[in-house]
Amino acid sequence: MRIKNLFLKNFRNYEGETFEFSEGLNVLSGRNAQGKTNCAEAVFYLCTGTSPRARRDKQLIRYGCESAEISSSCEGRYGNIALSAVIRENGREVRVNGNKITRNADLLGNLYAVFFSPQELRLIQDGPDERRRFLNISLSQLSRPYYTALARYNRILEQRNNLLKNKDISLVYDTLPVWDEQLCTYAATVARRRADYIAELSPLAAEAHSFLTDGKESLKISAEKKYRGTEEELRGRFYDELKNNYDRDIRLGFTASGPHRDDIDIKIDGEDAKMYASQGQTRTAALSIKLAEVEIFRSVSGEYPVLILDDVLSELDLARRKKLVARTDGLQTILTCTHAERVLSGKPVNKIKIEGGAIKR
Repeated sequence: MRIKNLFLKNFRNYEGETFEFSEGLNVLSGRNAQGKTNCAEAVFYLCTGTSPRARRDKQLIRYGCESAEISSSCEGRYGNIALSAVIRENGREVRVNGNKITRNADLLGNLYAVFFSPQELRLIQDGPDERRRFLNISLSQLSRPYYTALARYNRILEQRNNLLKNKDISLVYDTLPVWDEQLCTYAATVARRRADYIAELSPLAAEAHSFLTDGKESLKISAEKKYRGTEEELRGRFYDELKNNYDRDIRLGFTASGPHRDDIDIKIDGEDAKMYASQGQTRTAALSIKLAEVEIFRSVSGEYPVLILDDVLSELDLARRKKLVARTDGLQTILTCTHAERVLSGKPVNKIKIEGGAIKR
């Protein structure tokens, strides 16, 4: 699975540019704020329908323009795929092989991508929201049923939370069981799939971490114990938990338990990474998790995803840079850096220099 080319028009700081990518390592180099990350962001957007940086699509439109365009030609084991998106202030139009799609679920799975940037350190350092976001993006690419269950869970959760704010308490008590029946079905699916994913991710991340640190550190990832069991068992457990906490949720005005509140436990050498890891340890742990994600994509789909590494080499020591570059063998990789790193010497590389939102030819 690989992306062959990428066309950008009025996307971020690009007026109009076409990138040609090789099957192996592609290095986007240039000074800061020239557009390297913008190119990497566009690739990820076509894979997932979401930006790893912008909260609103309209932020992707070049200043002073009414719309932005992204398109690419991709190749997988089932043949060629054409992906495109036109982003406007009031919405977007996404096409797969020329056919307009109305659901983001229909975009997912056409081209897989794993994205890593310095911002991914939030996966370790920040609160549970960031770790749930990681799970949701990864699992949604791999599983449309997960994406659908998550979307329906969030929709019903929003309705339940609105109900909890109603001043008519008797109405709230009478109506909550109706929402809870539906909510718990999707909650069980989301929780079960997350637990399975983490169980598969953990040994792969531990192996990648050991490789990057020469076995000097250990990494362990685990899901919360309360989410163990079959989907049916989880459904019943979620329902009982909600029912037993009606008073609490009404008092708070929101649903205080469920998959939207869960977390991942990440430990380095047996210590809580969020509390005790250094900046270097945090960076290596987050990168190890992303490399493990790559292996899961290959295991599930039979093909490696596109690996996008944005400004990662400058934050690693020389030994770990060499380890990381060696790990990209056999992968189509898009790597951004400020200059051609010496660790790349002797390795076949497609070098693309960017200056002011354009390829310097």
